Amino acid sequence: MLPSDPDVLVIGAGCAGIAAARELAARGRSCVVLEAGPRVGGRAYTESTSLGLPFDHGASWLHQADDNPLTLLARALGVELINHDALRQRRLVTQGRFATPEEDRAFATAEQDFWATIEAAAANGAPDRPASHAAPQAGPWDATIAHWEGAQICAAELSRMSLHDFATTALDGPNLIMRDGVGGLVARLAAGLPIRLGAGVDSIRWGARGVTVEGAFGSLSARAAIVTVSTGVLAAGGITFDPPLPAATQAAIQALPLGLLTKIAFRADHPDAPDLPPFTSLRRAVTQDGDRPMSWISRLFGDPVMIAFCGGARAWAFAGVPAAAEAEARAEAAQIFGARAAAALGAPVVTRWAEDPLFRGAYSHAMPGAQAARTTLARPLADGRLCFAGEACHPRFAATVAGAWESGVTAARAVP
Repeated sequence: MLPSDPDVLVIGAGCAGIAAARELAARGRSCVVLEAGPRVGGRAYTESTSLGLPFDHGASWLHQADDNPLTLLARALGVELINHDALRQRRLVTQGRFATPEEDRAFATAEQDFWATIEAAAANGAPDRPASHAAPQAGPWDATIAHWEGAQICAAELSRMSLHDFATTALDGPNLIMRDGVGGLVARLAAGLPIRLGAGVDSIRWGARGVTVEGAFGSLSARAAIVTVSTGVLAAGGITFDPPLPAATQAAIQALPLGLLTKIAFRADHPDAPDLPPFTSLRRAVTQDGDRPMSWISRLFGDPVMIAFCGGARAWAFAGVPAAAEAEARAEAAQIFGARAAAALGAPVVTRWAEDPLFRGAYSHAMPGAQAARTTLARPLADGRLCFAGEACHPRFAATVAGAWESGVTAARAVP
């Protein structure tokens, strides 16, 4: 049974909403979590039907696991956590072949130089600027590293990202994975919470005396609300606010757009399918201006699955057209493994975060000059009667389940 007169309304049952609801319960506050979709987890979503094996459509790793709040929660549930960094081989393809050991060492050195340059530029006291302005550009591997660190990891090109935010939110290992996926873990953490599915919120009336939310489900009032929907939804006007949000909050939402990372996952049962060891990560070097290679992960847990990752502008270009995503991923596979191996890949699953109206993208980045936007968005309004939470609100672990979780806890502690 859901509370009929809750203290707090939580909008969205992703990581931030689940964390907020758990924290509210721990503090003796009643709440109702209103989720527009048919499931919990938000952008942490694992399903096993499409491939016959667990597949993370969104969040896949517990990054910087020693500082990640979900690590302890997973262990408390008895979830086996595997250090992907300790198992995977990192392979680089250049000039149509696998890199030599000397090229691998040169690439690793260039990566170290990239981060040393970025960190020095972010700390030199100069005004914020696009991260691309600080990135090395003269070396033979620099374009590949910029593409990898930008579009393929952050889901947006470095030219679209704040240098200061990019440097501050860079993550370390270990990077942990689990057999039932991050989505499976988050769904277990939601068990027993007062969640109402299929309850999309259209409007929120807020002020010093509390909040009232409305949607197709009707109307609910409470002392406070925690809004955890994505900045993609907020920027598109998916929820109207009465009175309108303060100008600074609106500006922060616009300054934290969602990038896009699309996964194209293929069954690889056929004997002619690409043959890479389990857990292998594969990158292809940039060959010319405008080249935006996909990257691959092979056979996680030994399963016969190959996953292509495509981020940034290239992912947006085929958003909503899964056949185009499949064709481009097969073309990438053919470049590396040959046409026969690419054709041997099975029917794919293509993630659909861009066109889903409940998300409108993958995860956030701060635009150049907007390094303070995350803390601005997270600042409680009306003495805590209206709070925002989610990965976009975390100044350190942005774009991760850790950031979403911690922001949900922080918001729950801010409500009166």
